[in-house]
Amino acid sequence: MKAAVHHRFGTPDVLTVADLPTPVPRGDEVLVRVRAAVVGVVDSLARRGSPAYARTAFGLLRPRNPVLGNDFAGRVEAVGPDVTRFAVGDDVFGTTAPRFGAHAEYVLLSEQAALASKPSTVDYAGAAALADATALVFLRDKAKLHSGQTVLVNGASGAVGVAAVQLAKHYGATVTGVCSGPNAELVRKLGAQSVVDHTTEDFTRTGRTWDVIFDVAAASSFRRCRRALSPTGTYLTTAPSPAIFVQMAWTRRFGARRAIVAFTGLRSAGDKRHDLGYLKELAEAATLVPVIEARYPLPRIADAHRRVDAGHKQGNVVVTMD
Repeated sequence: MKAAVHHRFGTPDVLTVADLPTPVPRGDEVLVRVRAAVVGVVDSLARRGSPAYARTAFGLLRPRNPVLGNDFAGRVEAVGPDVTRFAVGDDVFGTTAPRFGAHAEYVLLSEQAALASKPSTVDYAGAAALADATALVFLRDKAKLHSGQTVLVNGASGAVGVAAVQLAKHYGATVTGVCSGPNAELVRKLGAQSVVDHTTEDFTRTGRTWDVIFDVAAASSFRRCRRALSPTGTYLTTAPSPAIFVQMAWTRRFGARRAIVAFTGLRSAGDKRHDLGYLKELAEAATLVPVIEARYPLPRIADAHRRVDAGHKQGNVVVTMD
């Protein structure tokens, strides 16, 4: 099979397409012919081996995972003798997180892994773009967002941000999106009632407050956002740091405002399967739509990484294996 591989850390130029053995399913394993997979920020960080402390996961001296990629969609090519949930020919979507391996023509998973039937209303690329449940977990489980609350999404036009805006609207919140001016129309279309252009205005100094600030882009901090939180507001960030760990522990015990970071990729496979089913329902009801800025064929995997590295994208970047 063809796969995008890298054997040293560095720029997108370290990526090449190579021939690897096609896995053979055994036991409860499912072999999926990947049709599309997301190229995201985590792939970029893993390729670079950055930040330094992340080398414990990505590999100390050389990449531990030569084939990157988490979120994917495709068709079941073969199954092991013990498989009961899927059959050859089923269209599926899912994630390999916290492992990698989806930037290849085939991926092998247990049928008990984070794998579910693909939403019928979207193509493979769209399904891959919906497989990441980061926004869902932060808003539903961590913030416990509900109707009548106000939420600000910082980084509203990125891959997680576009899902966060739609989900917040679905839960009945009043949504403010923070993005650059050229992306404002998209963010409003997805459900934001107001948009702040971060290139001309600092949302923490507007005098407004929100019940939830979801710092998707990790471009701010709890310290800066504290004044923009309501008296019982919650600050969410996707980026781990020594500061946020201290703040999370402190705010859990003292005060009414909360600071929260979470590692959504480390949840159990069962929880992820449940969330994939829920995301499928939302997609088929047109409540959640995928946003894809660019699609690249597998031979152009380095270009896909360059686009992600450049930042300020609208939604997702996807690599296709058609």
